[in-house]
Amino acid sequence: MATKTADSKAAKPGLMVHLLAGGAAGLAEALCCHPLDTIKVRMQLANMRRAPASNGAAVPKSFLGVGQRIVQREGVLALYKGLGAVVTGIVPKMAIRFSSFELYKSWLANPETGKVSTGGVFFAGLGAGITEAVAVVTPMDVIKIRLQAQRHSTVDPMDVPKYRNAMHAAYTIIKEEGPLTLYKGVALTALRQATNQAVNFTFYLEFKRIARQLQDVEELPSYQHLILGGVSGAMGPISNAPIDTIKTRIQKATSVAGESGWTRFVTVTRDIAQKEGYKAFYRGLTPRVLRVAPGQAITFMVYEKVKSWIDVWNARTPHVRLAGEKYA
Repeated sequence: MATKTADSKAAKPGLMVHLLAGGAAGLAEALCCHPLDTIKVRMQLANMRRAPASNGAAVPKSFLGVGQRIVQREGVLALYKGLGAVVTGIVPKMAIRFSSFELYKSWLANPETGKVSTGGVFFAGLGAGITEAVAVVTPMDVIKIRLQAQRHSTVDPMDVPKYRNAMHAAYTIIKEEGPLTLYKGVALTALRQATNQAVNFTFYLEFKRIARQLQDVEELPSYQHLILGGVSGAMGPISNAPIDTIKTRIQKATSVAGESGWTRFVTVTRDIAQKEGYKAFYRGLTPRVLRVAPGQAITFMVYEKVKSWIDVWNARTPHVRLAGEKYA
């Protein structure tokens, strides 16, 4: 992502570059991968020890079975429940993620050489994850999960859900439960995003550095960004699956007056362990990895490509540079 400092005409990407490249990457990721996220949420909210369905049909446990059940009962569009909340937050989320990461990385750079150590990249990723969680991801997740948890048909106009869309869900939640409900589970969300982005950026940039050295090239082809992004993206979900499951349960439930966040965390964690077993903490891991890994693959590939297009455009039209661009 960095340019050679020796090139006096190189430009340091400003916020506008991160906004455009990150927003395009996030939109592509959401459109391609959201159905897997819906399946993951349904699996995390399911109680595998509940009684069988009244019609005698077994309740599916695999992610393919859950996906098929959603399509059969609610329609194909049900896989995209909550997409509005995701798309609405994607542009600021990605802008904040990449711009804050670059900012924190610059703070942690060696003042003499300008280089950032692997540890510095890791902590910059932690900071970026926390920043995006507080600013965008937590309220977006609460709205998305409420929409995804609704089991209504998208093909039956008479089957009217409680939350009609992302804006209506946000309005209803604030009206009935208060604005702070949108920040339910913020600590767990911050922890999840922090570990995700720390691992994600660290592995991606390290893989990218090694690949460039082995091939002796300045820029990698898009398909290599895709592969490296996918591999690095799979690391985070594996490391913090229990956090994500607990967070999803907390955000799905309605608020209880007088109940603190810590009390809710302890109650949900204990209930999962006692009633469903410790394996339940990893429920939905497969669709989450299948959602996050290709999502990160798409994100990094599109981000790098759009950013390179912007760099080319800036080089050809130096008198009409994007806002926030600065010469090195």
